[in-house]
Amino acid sequence: MPQTNVSVIIPTLNAGTMIDDLLTCLEHQSRVPDEIIVVDSSSDDDTRDVVRRHPHVRLIVIDRKDFNHGGTRDMALRESTGEFVLFLTQDALPKDSEYIASILDPFRNEHVGLVYGRQIPRADAHAAESLVRNYTYGPQSFTVKPQDIERMGIRAFRASDVCAAYRRTAYQQVGGFEDPVLTNEDMFIAARLLHAGWYVVYEAEAEVVHSHNFTWNQQFKRNYIQGVEMEKHRDILGDAPITGEGFALVKHTMLGLLKQGKIVDMGWFFVDCIFRYAGNRKGTLDARRALRRA
Repeated sequence: MPQTNVSVIIPTLNAGTMIDDLLTCLEHQSRVPDEIIVVDSSSDDDTRDVVRRHPHVRLIVIDRKDFNHGGTRDMALRESTGEFVLFLTQDALPKDSEYIASILDPFRNEHVGLVYGRQIPRADAHAAESLVRNYTYGPQSFTVKPQDIERMGIRAFRASDVCAAYRRTAYQQVGGFEDPVLTNEDMFIAARLLHAGWYVVYEAEAEVVHSHNFTWNQQFKRNYIQGVEMEKHRDILGDAPITGEGFALVKHTMLGLLKQGKIVDMGWFFVDCIFRYAGNRKGTLDARRALRRA
């Protein structure tokens, strides 16, 4: 695509063990970003010192209590200058030097407003986590258009700011990320972009290494917050149920573990799913009660 300004934004919190590798990787891309902004939530470790060793990286420090996934990213984007703005999390490492070039490529189509990339599980990922990542972020790229919403339901709005890129004009047209929003800011803006006529692209060639080995308690908390936010955003997401997609994921993962002979992991994942469902359900119900009282 024609040479245009590209900004990369990375929110951080205690990222001292990983931020140097990430910044170095970005500085050695085949398409080097014109601007890198790190927004640090007052880390307790040496994150800011490490960032300052990269003289071309701009560091913005905020109070930890002021961070939220929507508002902080929106602030950073409005501080940036790129026509295309890329978001990465501190623990998402581009797989190769072509990451930026790959995630920018779909923007050749002037209708594309958002592109998100593929997440490859880490070497230490649990067997179930690897299967989940490979199911959610498969090897085939695809484009979602407004007319696909009815057919795809909630899947049409899938996106992830772990590794995503936005066309600034599209982002601004739909009002940007909300402030505050506790999670799923990427899903909500994907929905608004599609409703406004923009396309959302999953680009499988833009790969980052990223996964988590969450505990059951962590899964409950994460899914509780997701349940709250998704219920609050039913006006954007519509009435498409998420359970059907969830069951398909569980089936895929269970069969994969069975084929690998990982019976103990099957039991662990079954309990993990219970915690996910319980967290999401409680978050949904709590949000409904709060909305009725409002």
